[in-house]
Amino acid sequence: MSVYKFEPIYKERIWGGHKFNESFRAELCPNTRFGESWNLVDREGNESKTSINQKVFTIRDLIQKDPFAIMGPNWQTNDRFPILVKWLDCRERLSLQVHPPAKVAASLNGEPKTENWYIVESDPKAGIFLGLKKQVNKSTFESALERNDAEKLCHWTETEPHDSVLVESGRMHAIDAGNLILEIQQNSDTTYRVYDWGRMGADGKPRDLHIEKSLRCIDFNDYEPQINKTSKEQGIITIAKSEHFRIRKINLPKTAKFPVKQVETDCCIINPVEGKIDIEGLNLNPGYTALSPFQSACEIIALEDSTILLTDHFAGQIQTAN
Repeated sequence: MSVYKFEPIYKERIWGGHKFNESFRAELCPNTRFGESWNLVDREGNESKTSINQKVFTIRDLIQKDPFAIMGPNWQTNDRFPILVKWLDCRERLSLQVHPPAKVAASLNGEPKTENWYIVESDPKAGIFLGLKKQVNKSTFESALERNDAEKLCHWTETEPHDSVLVESGRMHAIDAGNLILEIQQNSDTTYRVYDWGRMGADGKPRDLHIEKSLRCIDFNDYEPQINKTSKEQGIITIAKSEHFRIRKINLPKTAKFPVKQVETDCCIINPVEGKIDIEGLNLNPGYTALSPFQSACEIIALEDSTILLTDHFAGQIQTAN
């Protein structure tokens, strides 16, 4: 096949809301607070599913059956898909947290995680915490944690739709209330909570914190990083680039066509964040994710004015010049 569309896996979260129903017509239980939609994932117990000729296959099935066709010549049968794609509905503020850098992760039995946030919707005065304020060091931050006063030492910045934020492993962060975000990350589920604003979990007890692990992971030289501001101007730009992935954003007017890739070039993850697109005869709306495999060419046609994120150049793949 030239493209695979995957079904979202919705996750209940204490900080979640009802945006997936409102924005994606997901028809989820209106009394349940869903905070995450895992759209492309290859982890044990959470494997994205797609239908081929009325039969259901997981992303793991596809790779094990033919890793060359999906991922290219450098991929092995048992290698997991390297990227996890999520939508986040942040009705309430998330915890202040950090993901372990590669040099520390193994000693903590964790996995490194670099991620990128694309802000799709943002309430007035919504924002994010990102890194530390200038002149904060490990000692002053530890003292603030003991006083339950860490928020004052963290860099907060307002968010707007179309913002793109690269969160490298080791960068302390928190998403504030009122953001709908598409998150593209390394295939990892290791998060250490530094501080949780005194919040109680669903069981009425404080949620676990991971202070010692967090302090080993935080980059205490990461001061007031900037958000990448993007726009709706027509054309294609790179909005995030790391050793783990590249993310490009393309704005297309209605009826416009865009050649995503040629045959036997990096497989590419396709996420519409606004509008509606056709990919090789498959309609795709925001809230859903598609994958164009290594062995296939791919072209997008905009059925409406549309904004699409394209993710490729995964670690371990052949990187082409497209």
